[in-house]
Amino acid sequence: MRIGVGLPAAIPGSPGSAVGGWARKAEELGFSSVSVIDRLLYDNLDPIVALAAAAATTERIELMTTVLNIAYRRNALVLAKQLASLDAVAAGRLTAGLGVGGWPEDHAAVGPSRLSTGALMDEMVTTMRAAWEGSLTGASGPLPATPAGRPRLLFGGFAAAAFTRAARFGDGWVAPSFGYDQLQRGVAAVRDAFSRAARTQEPRVVVERYFSLGDDASAHAAGYLSHYYGGASAPAVMADTVTTRHHLEREVDQVAAAGCHDVVFLPCTKDPAQLELLARALDAIGVAPAGAGRAA
Repeated sequence: MRIGVGLPAAIPGSPGSAVGGWARKAEELGFSSVSVIDRLLYDNLDPIVALAAAAATTERIELMTTVLNIAYRRNALVLAKQLASLDAVAAGRLTAGLGVGGWPEDHAAVGPSRLSTGALMDEMVTTMRAAWEGSLTGASGPLPATPAGRPRLLFGGFAAAAFTRAARFGDGWVAPSFGYDQLQRGVAAVRDAFSRAARTQEPRVVVERYFSLGDDASAHAAGYLSHYYGGASAPAVMADTVTTRHHLEREVDQVAAAGCHDVVFLPCTKDPAQLELLARALDAIGVAPAGAGRAA
């Protein structure tokens, strides 16, 4: 199982200029990916801009959105161009996890849509795929296709339509940041969707977990998660947030046993020392970030 790490792009007060250095350090430490999450009405960087900064300072590490909420972006062709451009800048290292977006105030700020969020997402992804496949023509002729299978797509969500969408358009599923039982159900559901769609490949499953290590780790995590999620959801997220080496070992074992191919640890603070702390804790439990598994 591969181990990725989130960028501090959704930590309020984190300087935007820190993203590139954080990504470079993550690559040096051997993490398999850097990832961003998405909000509209929050103190965070736009995910595409943040990953562009990460692409500029790295050479090998995978760049991921877990997830990019596309239903309030609305213009499928503009988004297709942005994602294809990011993938080109990153030399094919982009994996775009896509979702409808679960924050009602973000959708309300954009205004009503003529379609439900799910129907809108299906329509947008169909248009985006047409753009990437070279099926559209401009004033100067046909748009060139992107290299086959790029950018790579994953899909988030728990509705049955989300798993069907993953099997129709993508390579797998992005699981949420908490809940072991729902993770197991989601893995079974996406595998079933791939089977029903006659997809021969195993769906890739990427799961997120928050982490905060070192002095006052629990307090830092609780403060950030309460701010980000609010009082109702924060305790559930906090229960699966890694704050000790023992908890890290348990989470790695559980998500691996559930069938995940990647776990992305999202930071709760902007402190770059968290990267070193996570790398050392993984080493102490015999886990290689690049996916070699536990040491013998």
